[in-house]
Amino acid sequence: MKLKNLYKKRKEYTVIKKMDFKSYYELTKPGIVRGNLITATAGFLLAARGNVNWGLLAAVLSGTALVIASSCVFNNYIDRDVDKKMSRTKKRPLVTGAIPAVNALIFATFLGLSGFIILASFTNWRTVVMGIFGVVVYLIAYGISKRRSIHSTVIGSLAGAAPLVAGYVAVTNRFDGGAFLLFVILVCWQMPHFYSIGIYRREDYVAAKLPILTVKNGILEAKKQIFYYILAFFVASSGLTIFGYAGYTYLIIMTLVSTFWLRFALAGFKATDNIAWARRMFNLSLIVNVLFSILISLDKWLP
Repeated sequence: MKLKNLYKKRKEYTVIKKMDFKSYYELTKPGIVRGNLITATAGFLLAARGNVNWGLLAAVLSGTALVIASSCVFNNYIDRDVDKKMSRTKKRPLVTGAIPAVNALIFATFLGLSGFIILASFTNWRTVVMGIFGVVVYLIAYGISKRRSIHSTVIGSLAGAAPLVAGYVAVTNRFDGGAFLLFVILVCWQMPHFYSIGIYRREDYVAAKLPILTVKNGILEAKKQIFYYILAFFVASSGLTIFGYAGYTYLIIMTLVSTFWLRFALAGFKATDNIAWARRMFNLSLIVNVLFSILISLDKWLP
């Protein structure tokens, strides 16, 4: 009987440990980490022009992944009061109590220090600066403005553009026109992406009393901003070819992609189901980002 009870307790402990691991993993927002690693890789390969230092790439990606994961865990800690009011975030580990808040802080600190040690040891100071920039903007500037201003999305997009530039400067070791263009391109791409979320998750933001654009200025204004930012994305992405950082195949494909994206944005003004349209816009923005990343990664080999 005692052996049976001991086996049962051991089994329960094993299940708890597995659940804990999953909860800590969820705290890092793995989807955000993966998305940023795609752009970091793309920036790196664009700058490398076929001469890839695989060790450096591994250092950039591992360091960047840890820094981003750390920021996401800290963000979970900061937003736990807001997250419990939103349907899509109310089951996060810090809201449900699956992970104690102090554990999350220790975990985030360990991840961040590990990431910056890797970046400082194996890359250059400009890459480290981009990492610091991203963390400060995301946790402080965005963290504060999210609760106070409709412009928080724009501020958050500045942090989101950091990994792409970090990958680029890890190779070039300079902030040049290419780095600037990449930064602007990704800022412009993120705005339709996040405004789409703001439309189809609008009720969540109302419940959390967060003053995002769709809550304060309405869905129509968000649709206008989506169109303007896609247009700006097209202009900025064309700049890579105009200023000699990418070739004409890239330009032709990105022109077609941007044109399709713009037409879909225009169709949104006639949409009868805003939530369905916004979800499709969100998914389309992901496709655009992947295509852009692939094109600049392979630009060296494109005709």
